[in-house]
Amino acid sequence: ASSAAAPLPEEDCMKLNPSFLGIALSSLLAIDLWASKRLGVCAGESSAWGSARPLMKVIEVSGHGIPWLFGTFYGLCQSDSSAAREVLLNLLFALLLDLVLVAVVKGLVKRRRPNHNKMDMFVTISVDKYSFPSGHATRAALVCRFVLHHLVLAVPLRVLVVLWALIVGISRVMLGRHNVTDVLCGLLLGYALYSVVEHCWLSPLSAPALFALW
Repeated sequence: ASSAAAPLPEEDCMKLNPSFLGIALSSLLAIDLWASKRLGVCAGESSAWGSARPLMKVIEVSGHGIPWLFGTFYGLCQSDSSAAREVLLNLLFALLLDLVLVAVVKGLVKRRRPNHNKMDMFVTISVDKYSFPSGHATRAALVCRFVLHHLVLAVPLRVLVVLWALIVGISRVMLGRHNVTDVLCGLLLGYALYSVVEHCWLSPLSAPALFALW
């Protein structure tokens, strides 16, 4: 009988010699989870900043899809300006596109929310049990770019719009709703999504049937 040891199966060799990329990703994931837990200072009433939780939940509602959808639709119905209707119709299109895209990505990635999250969110749907990416963050970045490009605002108001988007993103981690990477990727996704909306801009020439409704 040969005394030579039998070679290890390929999958065992891979486990014993993990790739540099695998180690890097695992390390980044560990840092992400650690930082997210440390920053979840409003995750519960007994958390370090638990007294600020009601304020964080108000910010949460300000970035929720339902108020934005209903507000935009109401403004569209009440508007008597063709230019304003065009902008509002495209904002409505952007918000719907954002909801669909986030739901699809969440359903594909299926990353669970942080363990310290308290599931008391304002109006959720089935995919909201997943956390990647943050829908509030994508919406905040999308709306921020949209407003800055299509509304004439004074500099202080423009600064406030940007601050609002950043605060919405930060509040998601502070409430324990999301990990840091969920929010960062959400902000990037929302920022990029605006470019898609601009490329597919709806106008009386490109979508006459839609404008005929108003």
